[in-house]
Amino acid sequence: MSQFTINLIFVGGSFALYIAIAIWSRAASTKEFYVAGGGVSPVVNGMATAADWMSAASFISMAGLIAAAGYANSTYLMGWTGGYVLLAMLLAPYLRKFGKFTVPEFIGDRFYSSSARMIAVVCLIVASVTYVIGQMTGAGVAFSRFLEVSSNTGLMIAAVVVFFYAVLGGMKGITYTQVAQYVVLIIAYTIPAVFISLQLTNNPIPPLGLFSTHVDSGQPLLATLDGLVRELGFRDYTADVPNKLNMVLFTLSLMIGTAGLPHVIIRFFTVPKVADARWSAGWALVFIAALYLTAPAVASMARLNLVNTIYPAGPTAEALEYSERPDWIRTWESTGLITYTDKNNDGRIQMYNDVPAFTEVAESRGWAGNELTVNNDIIVLANPEIANLPSWVIALIAAGGLAAALSTAAGLLLAISSSISHDLIKGVINPHISDKGELLAARISMAVAIVVATWLGMNPPGFAAQVVALAFGIAAASIFPALMMGIFSKRVNSAGAMAGMLAGLLSTTIYIFLYLGWFFIPGTNTFANVPENWLFGISPLSFGAVGAVINFAVAAAVSTVTKAPPQAIQDLVESVRYPKGAGKATAHH
Repeated sequence: MSQFTINLIFVGGSFALYIAIAIWSRAASTKEFYVAGGGVSPVVNGMATAADWMSAASFISMAGLIAAAGYANSTYLMGWTGGYVLLAMLLAPYLRKFGKFTVPEFIGDRFYSSSARMIAVVCLIVASVTYVIGQMTGAGVAFSRFLEVSSNTGLMIAAVVVFFYAVLGGMKGITYTQVAQYVVLIIAYTIPAVFISLQLTNNPIPPLGLFSTHVDSGQPLLATLDGLVRELGFRDYTADVPNKLNMVLFTLSLMIGTAGLPHVIIRFFTVPKVADARWSAGWALVFIAALYLTAPAVASMARLNLVNTIYPAGPTAEALEYSERPDWIRTWESTGLITYTDKNNDGRIQMYNDVPAFTEVAESRGWAGNELTVNNDIIVLANPEIANLPSWVIALIAAGGLAAALSTAAGLLLAISSSISHDLIKGVINPHISDKGELLAARISMAVAIVVATWLGMNPPGFAAQVVALAFGIAAASIFPALMMGIFSKRVNSAGAMAGMLAGLLSTTIYIFLYLGWFFIPGTNTFANVPENWLFGISPLSFGAVGAVINFAVAAAVSTVTKAPPQAIQDLVESVRYPKGAGKATAHH
């Protein structure tokens, strides 16, 4: 059987499973559509949250980012995991006790103002749409490689599948589908890692293999890798970072951005009791850790295997001949994600860090420039092929990558459609809409959101990674502070909250547009995006944390000079914060 047929069986089989589950758990009421009927067990919810959480960015891009830059990119690991803990400790249980369907609804009620609710809807839609683009692009990359079609066709297929199960099932369909997707993606991520770890270090547990002895060289794996990349002009894989401030701010930005992302917060509205919200957060952390602890090992081992493929006898010896390149390089070349140009016409592949400091060494070896460009996003997907694993493992990775992209895309689309149908239509335009009418509105807005996301996936503004970082920046600067102040401060009033959200949102988006182009239109940026131009050396990707500080400061200042919130609201904050008899949560209305 060809690899293509095996891929089809695995991917087709997993899709059939997702759609079957969606049909089995169809949503009959708006409560089931938005919050799965509010009766999901903490372990199940923890698994679904983990699948929702681990997007294509976690599954596909994160290991690629770490493989490319080593320790310097471990900020993604720390930020995404840390934010999850913040969410579980500071937000989830209180929001569940409040008993609302959506984030804007909480903000609207707590700050007793429909304008505050509208600002929250705008922040939420901007953050979610930016994030969905990355997921759709990720699904497109995976489909194009494994079904051997163009990436636009891949996007269309992904859109149709999400449409089926998200529009039919709503939150109820998504919850049970995500449990299946978690199982698929975690098996797909860990099995190849275990095989590769055994090959390189004789240790079957990848996170331990990372710190074990490399079989071929007899020295620690990371020391071997450091030596190889140094020979090729790169910084040591384990080297420290020069700009600590940026590293801290970027990690913080990812942390509070994560905690403010609406599609994850909604997951905590699906459990029956407040205590369950904490438990599902705890379980989710366990399920997420399974992938996040494996990622650095996958990254380092893939980088090592890649260098050894190109330089079989070591970096100072002859490189691989292009005509003898392995099959996986040929297949990825056809998708355009690996490119080769023979600059010194020797018919061999030279891959190294083409920087002025290394030119002399390179010329002494007869090299005329780096000839192989490998897209970071393919590291995880190509990993089993690089290590010559059996073809069923390759098909499994295909199903896993798609599961990761689709589960997050579905969660985000639900967040967008619920904020349109529930907050905009029911909350403002037509408060007397029937349950049935609202369900229809939710399904229509979901369908529209899928079309928009697919179009943006085909014409993405900048790189997926930048776009995702922006989504985190916006959520960090606008949504997170409003939720925190809403829960923990009785004094912050509607004027303060609105001024704060607007200040955070505007300062962050403007700072990002100045360097990355206005509305991401290439070539419209005011300043070149280089460290010399950054304000206090703060990168646009790390600015979300600063935006959040601005939001807190403005909200506090404005609230102090305007009148305190009504007594009823102050009592409400009091009751949400002290979970007296932390049993039943407020019923959803």
